Amino acid sequence: MEGEVAPRELTPPPIQAPTAKEKKYDRQLRLWAAAGQRALEESHVLLVVGEDEEGSSSSVAGAETLKNLILPSIGNFTIADAATVRDEDLGVNFFLEDSSLGKSRAEETKRLLEELNPDVTGHAISESLSEWLPRYDSLKPYNLFIICGATQAIHSICTYASKYGVPVIHIQCVGFYAAFSIQLPEEFPIVDTHPDPETTQDLRLLQPWKELTDMVQELGDISKMSNHDHGHIPYLVILLYYLKEWQDTHDGQAPSTFKEKTAFRDFVRDKARTSNPEGGEENFDEACAAVLKSISEPPVGSGCKDMFALDSCSYASITAESANFWVIAHSIRQFYEKHGVLPLPGSVPDMKATSEGYIKLQNIYKSKARKDVAEVTDTVRSLEKSLSRASPIDSAEIEAFCKNASHVRVLTNPGNKPLPTARFMFKASVDPIAYVALKAALELDFNDMVPIYIALNQQYLSQNVESWTSDEEKQGLIDKCTEEVRRAKGAEMHNISSVTGGMVAQEAIKLLTRQYVPVEGVCVFDGIRAKAGVV
Repeated sequence: MEGEVAPRELTPPPIQAPTAKEKKYDRQLRLWAAAGQRALEESHVLLVVGEDEEGSSSSVAGAETLKNLILPSIGNFTIADAATVRDEDLGVNFFLEDSSLGKSRAEETKRLLEELNPDVTGHAISESLSEWLPRYDSLKPYNLFIICGATQAIHSICTYASKYGVPVIHIQCVGFYAAFSIQLPEEFPIVDTHPDPETTQDLRLLQPWKELTDMVQELGDISKMSNHDHGHIPYLVILLYYLKEWQDTHDGQAPSTFKEKTAFRDFVRDKARTSNPEGGEENFDEACAAVLKSISEPPVGSGCKDMFALDSCSYASITAESANFWVIAHSIRQFYEKHGVLPLPGSVPDMKATSEGYIKLQNIYKSKARKDVAEVTDTVRSLEKSLSRASPIDSAEIEAFCKNASHVRVLTNPGNKPLPTARFMFKASVDPIAYVALKAALELDFNDMVPIYIALNQQYLSQNVESWTSDEEKQGLIDKCTEEVRRAKGAEMHNISSVTGGMVAQEAIKLLTRQYVPVEGVCVFDGIRAKAGVV
């Protein structure tokens, strides 16, 4: 019949089943999504193992770090290690076997690590650092350097990393103690910092837009609603409705102080129907609970404010070669300067409401978010055109930035300083004492290295650790830590290196995916007390 829809047009589209890859990496895709996984798979990590005769190269911690990067599918890894496998290695490194004895440690470790994941490609450099490092572009393929133990090449690698904006992680494991630190580029931006979901809500109740106020006005007089409809008004709409009433009797001002917000909450609570036979009015309870956190100006995180203040975010600093991040950041700053708010994220929390009412509210927020993204995108495209950039920034990247704008972080390393020094005024605890003991051992064992830390001796530590107990107890801790390092004589323990490798890999994934916020400072692990701390 005319106007009748053919049956085939009513057939829903087939459900797209997850691919084998999505099934394999399902858990991690939930953590850093497809964009993070893609960044991981496009990475190439270089592990540099220190050259020494004492066995304190921390190579086991390096292998364990790579293990935890290979399992989630790092694209490529390279091990640079000139040593051959010794008896001592077989006792602590799970990625060596009896047949490896006397062979290249880099080749053997690479071979066995590759077996963990066929999607990952491994490489090995068995030459000494002095032979391969001076070659032209020897460090060019890598986007993360992991340095184990002490090596004279640290200075060269860190200098290169500073120049080209590549992160560096340094690891040291001795006995029951371990430490690692991160050298960041001068500016290291992170868009998706994964903040607490409760902090990402931007409901814009004090600065509603036309479509939102229209929805409130369409309700009319809610006191005349049926019990069912009255008990299913979304709490956001309840707050907006009664904010208008409050402002009409308070010179147009919204509640701002704690006292005023408390009074407004009581005002809303009094409007609930106490004897609603339709099942109560939880929506009014939700509204009252949300007053203190929702009746506030749209949030602008401190990280975002710091980003706006950086020279790299100014128009004068944006060039055709500028990173995508700074082009979008400048465009969002222009949006903020024009509107006084950041682009709306567009998410709406769960709440009691009818399906129709909730979907309508969702669509209003999503529509506003899309309009804000479109405005920022127009600014980005104008910049690209004026700068004659080679290729346009992906729209999905702009949208993700707009959604996370309030919680963006730019970690800075002024002057591209090398890996953090140990010159801190420590609060008294065994963690910094263990750290200094590790650094002292490093200096004692490698007197000719170019130091990246200022190794502190026992006398310096005694003078600068703030004691919370007696000097005698403080000295006892120093002696215990020093004795442990001396006892180990530079040797690693597999369980300590395994834990350290897990922690380092976690930080490496943050750096490679540019998601979450990495450790700032030096992380120390005390295996005797099973405690970790950042100093």
